[in-house]
Formats: sequence, C-alpha cells, structure tokens
Amino acid sequence: MVERNNIVKSQGNPLTLVGNEVKVGDTAPDFTVLDENLEPVKLSSFEGKKAILVSVPSLDTSVCSTEVRRFNKEAAAFGDDVVVLTVSMDLPFAQKRWCGAAGIDRVKVLSDYRDASFGINYGVLIKELRLLARTVFIVDSGGKVAYVQYVEETSTEPNYDDVLKALKTTD
Repeated sequence: MVERNNIVKSQGNPLTLVGNEVKVGDTAPDFTVLDENLEPVKLSSFEGKKAILVSVPSLDTSVCSTEVRRFNKEAAAFGDDVVVLTVSMDLPFAQKRWCGAAGIDRVKVLSDYRDASFGINYGVLIKELRLLARTVFIVDSGGKVAYVQYVEETSTEPNYDDVLKALKTTD
C-alpha cells in the first residue's frame, strides 16, 4: 500500500496518508461506504451528476461540524445535477444522530468505518489515526476528477471560495 508523508498535519505534526494520490484529470475511483441505515452507497450510484466529495476526520469536532453545515447551506444553490457527499470514519448511527441534531438535509453523510474504501481509494486515510484527512474533491458529470483540495492542517476548514469557484467551472 502506498504511503505519503507531510501532506497533512495535526496540530503541526506530520501525518501519513495511505492509498494512491488522486489528481485532477484522473478517473474518479469508485468506493463503497455506508449510509445511516447501513446500506452500501457507491460513487457510481450518482453517475451523470457532478459530485463534491468531502472527507472529514469526525463530525464530533467543531471544525468538521462547521464544514458540513456550510456545505449543507451552499448545497441549496447547487441544483439537482450536483450531489454533496461527506465521508468520515464515524459510525453510521452517530452520523444519523448528528445530522438530525444539526438539521443536515442536503448533504449525504456517509461512513467509511467498515472498509476504509473511500480513504484508501482516494489516498486520504490517516495511518496514525485511522481517520480521514480533511479534503475536497470535485468529480465532473463524466466521472473525472476536476478539483482536489487537501487541507494541510486538520484543525482548519477548507477554502470554500475555491471549491465553489471550481464547481462553477466544472461540467
């Protein structure tokens, strides 16, 4: 398994990412994660739509909570041709409880706890913590990666303006 160092940090300490790096222009790797009912969900289920793939370490942290709430708010303007998937290693039961309390209704929150399929296929599984790095990928309607953002410090939010700008220019 490929390991990459010094791409992300936690409180200034470098972490190791497991899995191949996904780059702009690559065919988006498929993955299987679980929804709140323990049903499998694949990226290929959203074929023909643009997808914003957001990975976060844990919904039970303030930064992750703020981030998912922000994407949920922004998603209201995206239209039916865009899906926002947030993936974490949190258990589906905890995700369901958190989404209900937070009023998340436009973002699909999914769990990678079982197989780390997303984490490994997108190269964002943190070896030291078995959590996902904070990243954003945009996949175009043809299944190609159009945008990649690694948030260097896990305790900071992504650059939302860059994500929204990239989405506007993605087919």
